[in-house]
Amino acid sequence: MADDMGKVFKALADHGRRVLLDRLHEDNGQTLGRLCEHLAMSRQAVTKHLDILEEAGLVVTLRRGREKLHYLNSAPLHEISQRWIAKYERGRLRALAELKTRLEGDTSE
Repeated sequence: MADDMGKVFKALADHGRRVLLDRLHEDNGQTLGRLCEHLAMSRQAVTKHLDILEEAGLVVTLRRGREKLHYLNSAPLHEISQRWIAKYERGRLRALAELKTRLEGDTSE
């Protein structure tokens, strides 16, 4: 699991790959040709980035006839969110709830 998360973090470290994920988020199920439109990258560079994203599990592909469609898989991002973000948010949310309780108690006096 740690190695899988390492692949996800490595994949997310590159701006170009994040742009590709954003494009898939906006319009899921795109061909390589559509993903390459309006990008300042060669088709070969986009293919290499997609390979890294696919290896990290962030992109899955599906063949439909002669087309190869690329889809965003947000499950690895959710796992990272749960492990690395949510546990830190719980403490902050608890502190905010306690502060609210204290402030409400102070105004009733």
